Amino acid sequence: MRKIIHLDMDAFFASVEQRDNPAYRGKPLVVGGDPNGRGVVAAASYEIRSFGVHSAMSCYEAKKRCPHAIFVRPRFDVYRGISTQIRDIMGRLTDLVEPLSLDEAYLDVTGQPHCGGSATLMANWLRQAIFDETGLTASAGVSFNKMLAKIASDINKPNGIAVITPDMADKFLSELPIERFFGIGKASTKRLHEMGVSTGGELRKLPLDELVQLFGNKRGQFYHDIAHGKDERAVKPERVRKSIGTEITFLHNSNDDDFILAQIFGENESTFADLGKRKLTAHTVTLKIKYSDFSQITRSVSVKSPFKHSDSVKPYLIDLFHHIPRELPIRLVGVTFSNLTHLDDMVEQLDLFDG
Repeated sequence: MRKIIHLDMDAFFASVEQRDNPAYRGKPLVVGGDPNGRGVVAAASYEIRSFGVHSAMSCYEAKKRCPHAIFVRPRFDVYRGISTQIRDIMGRLTDLVEPLSLDEAYLDVTGQPHCGGSATLMANWLRQAIFDETGLTASAGVSFNKMLAKIASDINKPNGIAVITPDMADKFLSELPIERFFGIGKASTKRLHEMGVSTGGELRKLPLDELVQLFGNKRGQFYHDIAHGKDERAVKPERVRKSIGTEITFLHNSNDDDFILAQIFGENESTFADLGKRKLTAHTVTLKIKYSDFSQITRSVSVKSPFKHSDSVKPYLIDLFHHIPRELPIRLVGVTFSNLTHLDDMVEQLDLFDG
């Protein structure tokens, strides 16, 4: 039986800002964009969450709910540096670390000798080591699979730990609201509620063939398994990055081609620079457009040889842009690269006629 830890930093971006600036401590703090524009909340301190402010909310709405909130811009380079530091601490326990984002990860500590082999003691050691070396708090969940460990890490937040043992799992899942199950989205939750299913115990009563008929083979099987506490997914140390992208929301909706293309090129430069930092190349670029009515489209193009530099992408972005519908003003553009290859894995094909 596996021993899995899910570690989740507490309000990571906001906590870093409060750590680095004493004036922010104990205050309602938002890390995000301009509250007078169209910025989005990237992180909310615990002090502001009681006002109903949360990640992905518009900063304008956050300001309405908490007029005395402090707004600061994100410092992603700082967050990445601290995330790397935390990753190094995790590596002292096990090589089986699967990062999910900058602020959370799974660890498989099965068979590890630390702390007498106790996953609970290892999780507490990890939380203490992170606090000692970064000044930041983390919450942890400990269980025998990834799903239960992730659910557990949210039970005693912030700065807490929860353990779900095999003996506890059946009763715990039976009483758990289905919206708390990791992997069941909002649309599926709504559909299940309409069927009178609101807890794991009620979900467990649905036959597998009915779940498959309702949600398809893959999701139906997954819902059936997690309702019974089954999750055989292994902790994967190397997660393959499938895409890298950025986007920007305009202060005002626009129909100005020159302005819109300038924003697209800016996102292209930023994203291509990120590719370079990660030593990646891309064969596919995708243009994302969101209109004033919040509808959106994406258009992509793939090339045989990877894009060499950001300027080599521009003609393709121009062509994609000129082929999108233009009935409505545009409020957001984004550029994403996919079909990625690591530079270390590339063997450059020699040109027959070169030199």
